Amino acid sequence: MTEEQAGTAPEPGPADAGQAADKSGQGVVAAFGQSLKTLRVRAGMEREELGRRLGYSASSIASFEQGRRIPPPRAIDRSDEVLDAGGLLAVWKEQLEKAQYPAFFQGMAQLEKQAIELLMYDTMVVNGLLQTEEYMRALLAMRRPPLDQETIEQRVTARLARQDIFDRRPAPLLSFVMDESVLRHRYGGKPVLRGQLEHLLLVGQRRNVELQVMPTDCEDNAGVNGPFTVVTRKDGKKFLYVEAQNTSSMATDPEQTVLASARYGIIRSQALTPRESLAFIEKLLGEL
Repeated sequence: MTEEQAGTAPEPGPADAGQAADKSGQGVVAAFGQSLKTLRVRAGMEREELGRRLGYSASSIASFEQGRRIPPPRAIDRSDEVLDAGGLLAVWKEQLEKAQYPAFFQGMAQLEKQAIELLMYDTMVVNGLLQTEEYMRALLAMRRPPLDQETIEQRVTARLARQDIFDRRPAPLLSFVMDESVLRHRYGGKPVLRGQLEHLLLVGQRRNVELQVMPTDCEDNAGVNGPFTVVTRKDGKKFLYVEAQNTSSMATDPEQTVLASARYGIIRSQALTPRESLAFIEKLLGEL
């Protein structure tokens, strides 16, 4: 799936297209790292000195230069200043931001930034926008085949950055419905789940957030076909995003997106109310 450009929606592509996007992203990261190293050497600065000025260790600077880790935007801006690069490093920010996500999620990451409303139904894990750092790390550590540590750090940083959506102004409307089983899985152990449930209680109190639980004893559930997200962009256009097994699809057909929105409305009506859901989460927390 490609990044949304010029008002056209991200479209699902074949598996080889996703692999090509991944390789392209790796190339961007490697090219930035080489540029950083070249400018550092030109400035006659050791990695330790650059790291000290940026607030990183020398090993972290090495990871940036070797393309094993993507620096956050502020570190890129600061590197540009410290190395007197004249914008040669800052110009990479947009491409690096895209490269920090898996190829199948890059289009959705761009849409989140433009959304005025997100409707999210989850059945397996807590939605990424709601995850604590510890919960993220527990999930990523369970991936098979295993992810290397640099990739895990990159994914955690990127996922935490997405959570800036909660503080965006004007605030988008965010609705989350999750199956009860999601809240009972003890991924990472009891302490991780406890922290995650506590975080949900805090987020659920935000005025622009509605958090609901679909109880397992509910006899009707319009979401039996699985998790999905409906995004409404600032221009009113809707997108249906579905993700599974490191692949994704993005539908823009009005019939599909309207029906998905209607289906989500039914799911919300079948789930516990936001007030009941927070009380339910408090109950689960007390049982740990």
